[in-house]
Amino acid sequence: MARIFVTGCTQGLGRLTAEALLDDGHHVVAHARDADRVDDLAARGADVVTGDLADPGRTRDVAAQVNRLGRMDAVIHNAGVMTGPSVLPVNVVAPYLLTALVDTPARLIYLSSGMHRGGRAELAGLDWSGARPTASYSDSKLLLTTLAAAVARRWPRVRTHAVDPGWVPTRMGGAGAPDDLRLGVSTQTWLATSDEPEVLTTDGYWYHRRRAARHPSAGDRDFQERLLDALADHTGTPLG
Repeated sequence: MARIFVTGCTQGLGRLTAEALLDDGHHVVAHARDADRVDDLAARGADVVTGDLADPGRTRDVAAQVNRLGRMDAVIHNAGVMTGPSVLPVNVVAPYLLTALVDTPARLIYLSSGMHRGGRAELAGLDWSGARPTASYSDSKLLLTTLAAAVARRWPRVRTHAVDPGWVPTRMGGAGAPDDLRLGVSTQTWLATSDEPEVLTTDGYWYHRRRAARHPSAGDRDFQERLLDALADHTGTPLG
């Protein structure tokens, strides 16, 4: 039984991922902004941590709550927003802070998107606080995919992967989304728990349990380092 922390468990892929892990007998630490939104997961034995990931202070508190529960075997950075002022704070800054502050697990999984290929590999002018809208969803997912690659390079002993779940029928994706929701969920749970040889690697970008091509800038070491520096400057927290 693995201990797995999943962010964004209120609905969509995060909720389904937490449920699938519980079904398989794993111990889940479920994150939500408000505890009552995941009461059913708590009733099934999940631990619950709460906090608004758009707020760096609350994100730090989420990390502290997780650490009080003990070291995780895996962390799935699932939480995300599509539009609005919280795109950078939730999609990029929060995963960075949680990566830096949560006791390092054996595995890290970051939820990317195929839309990251349309993102801009630019850091100049970004308002990480979200006070001004300076990045699109695609931009944020390119930055998150780059963060995953940077962590894989910095921490080679941690199995670190990014996942494109596909355009799946969640509230974010819309009821008419054509991709297979089951595969979007199972790729995350597989990477978090399986001991198959292809999983026991690092720096993968996965779509439906198959490696896929990512934006070339995500693998650029200079861009990775500049991103880590920018996030460290913004948060005051360097990546160890």
